[in-house]
Amino acid sequence: MRILGVDPGSRKTGYGIVDVEGSRITHVTHGLITVGDGDFTARLGMLFSELSSLIAAFNPGCAALEDVFVSRNVSSALKLGQARGALIAACTHAGLEVAAYSPTAVKQAVVGFGRAEKGQVQHMIKMLLKPPSPLQEDAADALGVAICHANHAGSRQRLADSLDKENLRRLA
Repeated sequence: MRILGVDPGSRKTGYGIVDVEGSRITHVTHGLITVGDGDFTARLGMLFSELSSLIAAFNPGCAALEDVFVSRNVSSALKLGQARGALIAACTHAGLEVAAYSPTAVKQAVVGFGRAEKGQVQHMIKMLLKPPSPLQEDAADALGVAICHANHAGSRQRLADSLDKENLRRLA
């Protein structure tokens, strides 16, 4: 399974793609979609277009995005939500199933501690995936989102498999 992880931003969005085979997760690519400081509506269109191009080039089977973290600045949170919406639209337009994870869940999956610092996430991504340099913080976060989804998807699959086996035993 190929997973696209996305760390949304209204000026720069991190992306990371991993392949999952059993319990093995391997790095495919990572980077930033940078749209600058221009007109906000145009930036949303660029986010949609750039992510759509990445999806077409790398053909992931699903996508996972980090949830919006709301702090004190409501205006920034609204813009981030709109950027996230453009990115989700690009994923669903390509037919991808989209999952969402909180920043705490991503940090827990990668570092083992939900309140880890960005630098700790970046360090663990380097240790786990050994991606080529440079590894920007936002791209590391996106790879973390993909790893989080791989862990959750694997757990869901194991649960489904065990339920299927249990149902087969009941029928026998």
